[in-house]
Amino acid sequence: MTTFNHSRDIPATPAQVFAAISNPERLARWWGSNGFTNTFSDFDFKTGGKWSLVMHGPDGANYPNDNVFGEIIPNQKVVVEHPMQPVFRLTIELAPSSTGTLVTWAQTFQSDDVARQIEHIVVPANDENLQRLQAEVLR
Repeated sequence: MTTFNHSRDIPATPAQVFAAISNPERLARWWGSNGFTNTFSDFDFKTGGKWSLVMHGPDGANYPNDNVFGEIIPNQKVVVEHPMQPVFRLTIELAPSSTGTLVTWAQTFQSDDVARQIEHIVVPANDENLQRLQAEVLR
């Protein structure tokens, strides 16, 4: 298994950051790397709940995604299971910091080979996701 770890300190409370993750309208505005937009068809924000969406790329391509919320602890943690290729688990943790909330983002891929092949996409995309999350929280 290969895990990519990213973090960002956001000058807001854990509750404010969690609100930008748990609200589907807000999540749709920031989810994905720069230039992506989203259309959600299912968003059952509870442990075991389904989250289906289409990510619309800046090049006009559409990327259907089906996910399951593996764990949700309000204001602390959200785990997203992505059972379709590439298979991964995303763990987002929120912890109070001296300046707001430290958001840690750990994306663990089932296949080391797949992770290595897409690392050049995943690493900058995860950083952009956190930048977009911060912009949404501070908006």
